[in-house]
Amino acid sequence: MEATRTPAAAGSDPVVEEEEEDDSSSTVLDLTSFQLHDLESVELPLSLTELDLTANRLSSLDSRIGTLSNLKKLSFRQNLIHDNALEPISRWDALSALEELVLRDNKLMKIPDVSIFKKLLVFDVSFNEITSLHGLCKVSNTLKELYVSKNQVSKIEEIDHFYDLLILELGCNRVRVMENFQNLTNLQELWLGRNRIKVVNLCGLKCIKKISLQSNRLTSTRGFEDCVALEELYLSHNGIAKMEGLSSLVNLRVLDVSSNKITQVNDIQNLTQLEDLWLNDNQIESFEDLAEAVAGSKEKLTTIYLENNPCGKTQNYSATLRGIFPNIQQIDSDVFA
Repeated sequence: MEATRTPAAAGSDPVVEEEEEDDSSSTVLDLTSFQLHDLESVELPLSLTELDLTANRLSSLDSRIGTLSNLKKLSFRQNLIHDNALEPISRWDALSALEELVLRDNKLMKIPDVSIFKKLLVFDVSFNEITSLHGLCKVSNTLKELYVSKNQVSKIEEIDHFYDLLILELGCNRVRVMENFQNLTNLQELWLGRNRIKVVNLCGLKCIKKISLQSNRLTSTRGFEDCVALEELYLSHNGIAKMEGLSSLVNLRVLDVSSNKITQVNDIQNLTQLEDLWLNDNQIESFEDLAEAVAGSKEKLTTIYLENNPCGKTQNYSATLRGIFPNIQQIDSDVFA
């Protein structure tokens, strides 16, 4: 989640804009892409509620930021900030009501101490060089969104106090085991693509609506049976040979099992809400069982991808699919009016 921004061209003067909200004193300062090395030339009004420093050349923190007691959103995204430079943030008592902190795309090697922020809702440390989640235990239990993608994390830990967490993003890391989700009973989205996971273990999560395990090392679609609220499931680029354990996912709208080793479409007859089905780049030989396999969603399905399967090379490929799915709107990259 990014802070609200006032568009500002690189090289132009910083702009503080009054927001048209109930609180007329709330202000936003957007310094995106000013190529600033420091903030010496920038005025920082105490009335600021949002400060966006995205895409600059900052390697240290301006101590004046620590006095902005009205600040709710703060973004240092895409700068040159190292661990040591970030250390003063742990003493910014005046910012204890901060709700959103974005440190994405910097030079961090560890989770910073942000325990001073008692009302934090969004915390983003993606695209850094973090090797461990040690330090998350100090992050406020008010957190609703946590982003740690594109780092070097190998173990999921210190997240058990995030009872209100809605989104957990740990894609592009080195995670091998799905664990410690037991207390995340309100979690809605779990993003674990591009890791090294072999076995699905959701630790009892039942309310989750979106799961991505793309580009892992799965060989089975089992493990989601209790996720009856699931609406979107992304499992492309694994080693899955058989579709199984999916029949209970009656609320599923999107299923992506493309780029696997699937030879036959199975276990989705009950998925009456299915709208998007991605089966491309598999080893499906024929259409014979497809109509029966998707019996429950024939009327609802609007998009199907089947290209790069043996069956996709047959004559009248598109016509056959349009006969099976009366309301189809897209077959592979072909969109129908």
